[in-house]
Amino acid sequence: MNYFSALATGVIPNPTPTIPAEADGLLLVLNWASGIGLVLGVLGVIIVGIGMVIQLQRGEGAQAIGKLGWVLLGCIIITGAAGIVRAFV
Repeated sequence: MNYFSALATGVIPNPTPTIPAEADGLLLVLNWASGIGLVLGVLGVIIVGIGMVIQLQRGEGAQAIGKLGWVLLGCIIITGAAGIVRAFV
């Protein structure tokens, strides 16, 4: 069934994705990468927080807010990676 015949009949195919058994290794790597990314994100927030404390004592604390925003944006992208990819595929 091609695109035009699906439009003419009003039938829209709804395939259900299945993960093949051979993808177990890939899923393990993806899970590890996601976990490591989240741990590094938390570490990044802690490092930025320490930098903010040091910069606040010097009187220049507002510059660290931008760094915190970038770290949090990275964490959001890491946690939402599956949803982002699913939206485009």
